[in-house]
Amino acid sequence: MPKMKVSSAAKKRFKITGTGKITKPKANRVHKLEYKSSSRKRRLDQANEVQGGDKRAIERLLRLR
Repeated sequence: MPKMKVSSAAKKRFKITGTGKITKPKANRVHKLEYKSSSRKRRLDQANEVQGGDKRAIERLLRLR
């Protein structure tokens, strides 16, 4: 039987930590950066943990379920 393919879009956007959590980058860090404060830009650089109903959908895209 062939291998199950992972969604190409999902594997570019999400990372799995060593403990199995799924992280994603925060939004609003792509353009119009000159209008945002340095502290806001630093905060947006940090990763976010995926929670709630989104987690199950993302696990399915990444073939974890």
